[in-house]
Amino acid sequence: MPITAPTNLLLLVGAALSFIAALLHFACLFWGAEGFRVLGAGNDIVRLSQARHWYPPLIAFALGAVLTVWAAYALAAGGFITPLPFLRLVLVAITGIYLLRAVAFPFLKRFFPDNSTKFWLVSSGLCLLIGVVHLLGLMQVWERI
Repeated sequence: MPITAPTNLLLLVGAALSFIAALLHFACLFWGAEGFRVLGAGNDIVRLSQARHWYPPLIAFALGAVLTVWAAYALAAGGFITPLPFLRLVLVAITGIYLLRAVAFPFLKRFFPDNSTKFWLVSSGLCLLIGVVHLLGLMQVWERI
């Protein structure tokens, strides 16, 4: 089926980045403790994963699922798939969450002291990148969504 709506490359890139992040979280379900360790999770999460506790895979799955939905919303706003409910509101929220997560890491770090500095810098930098890509794409499609 050909795409008839205008498409937005920035939102396609934003969707791809969100989906890659989702895949990394889903990979932890199969990769286990080593996956959590490589991705910079704290020692507590790694130990829980080694003990086959339910919490690390649940969190990884939940974050992967949310990021997949966010990718779908970026695709919808970009004109690549059928519009989703509350498209403008949800995409504004997604963009805001990415940008807030990027700058709030000094505050969040207190609640997750086991996460490495590398984790915080890399994940916050990626959230900033994805948030800015979403923001620029959202600005381009604002009038039609």
